[in-house]
Amino acid sequence: MGCFGFSRKDKAKQKKKPSSMASTTAKKEPVSKPPAKSASIAQRWRDLSGQSHWNGLLEPLDLDLRQYIVHYGEMVQAAYDTFNSCTESQYAGSSIYSRQDFFSKVGIVNGNPYCKYQVTKFLYATSEARMPGAFMVFPASGQGWTKQSNWIGYVAVATNDGTAVLGRRDIVVAWRGTIETTEWIDDFDFGLVDGSKIFAGKSKPIKVHRGWLSIYTSYDTRSKFNKICARDQLLQEISRLVELYKDEDISITVCGHSLGAALATLSATDIVFNGYNKPKGRPDKACPVTAFPFACPRVGASDFKNLFSGLDNLRALRTKNLPDVVCAYPMVGYSDVGDELAIDTRKSPYLKSPGNVTTFHSMEHYMHGVAGTHGTKGEFRLEINRDISLVNKNTDSLKDEHMVPDHWRVLKNKGMVQQGDGSWKLMDHEPDDGDGQ
Repeated sequence: MGCFGFSRKDKAKQKKKPSSMASTTAKKEPVSKPPAKSASIAQRWRDLSGQSHWNGLLEPLDLDLRQYIVHYGEMVQAAYDTFNSCTESQYAGSSIYSRQDFFSKVGIVNGNPYCKYQVTKFLYATSEARMPGAFMVFPASGQGWTKQSNWIGYVAVATNDGTAVLGRRDIVVAWRGTIETTEWIDDFDFGLVDGSKIFAGKSKPIKVHRGWLSIYTSYDTRSKFNKICARDQLLQEISRLVELYKDEDISITVCGHSLGAALATLSATDIVFNGYNKPKGRPDKACPVTAFPFACPRVGASDFKNLFSGLDNLRALRTKNLPDVVCAYPMVGYSDVGDELAIDTRKSPYLKSPGNVTTFHSMEHYMHGVAGTHGTKGEFRLEINRDISLVNKNTDSLKDEHMVPDHWRVLKNKGMVQQGDGSWKLMDHEPDDGDGQ
């Protein structure tokens, strides 16, 4: 395992992979041989994860990096596709699918050589601050699964096959974004608060967004899902996995969209600042932590930016769709962090013009933009095999000539399942043996 400041000797080491496998039972088995078609990403993962701040890879956008960003975008989209936003359901605000076969159920395994992960932990959040309905969803019925918590994301780790394809044991944290697009902007409190509960020991307080901090650090003893906060749930699992795979090359990749992008930025900084990317007693084996935030609102003031920039082993590549207004918020008192990849989906010949705030902010549109961008001055041309039908998954934005229905992704019969006696029952939640604390 190495840090971002690695030597040629470190690079040579990544060709050999100790054998172990990630699973909820932490069993180990031999690592399989990487397929030839994935060799470039397996060999280049440190550069693709930002060891040199993506110098020379963004303009024009490197083909491997293009696929790499979309890969982590898919992990984020999975968090949307399994989130139950139906308030008529007693499980509103939870994950529809359990951790078992999670990625195949959200449809990102077929045709994807890189999605070889096992979900090891679900993350739940609550908030002490007032949250817009775009962030938190609760059942309308008093019989709901919880009135305090929402499913907010997950932790996954590469299997042995995934380790071979990716070139290292990748630990992924994916944060769910907002349910509505931009309606929350005008109603939200963008105040800055002291982040010392995360960034303790600094001579001056590190100021961060009140809402993001509250979602990340709040707990509620009434909820079996949030007796500890999302932050503690995450850091406990990261510590466990880093210790389990301490003899391998490890990376930690944190990704999210919108609200989830803010949480990804905050949590990635937290992991490195507080040393959770290091095995116990081995500060010399810090692993790199990379954030891939999509449509990221700003997280903190200039002191947060300075803290972020001063941390070794921490990188962030923000993907920003130029017409997306969320990326410009909050406007006053905040600073962007990390490096930026600018895209412009208005250039896509596949999409209806002129577009709107929903399409500009959509996660699927972001991935479409990454697949075809040729810089802020270049034209749009798809370079990787990404089905254009996906942009109509939750919107009506593809041109009619492509003959793809709008808003086409829904649960079969919206989760209603016919029973043996002919009656119908809403069955839109798979119990998970990791539910609760």
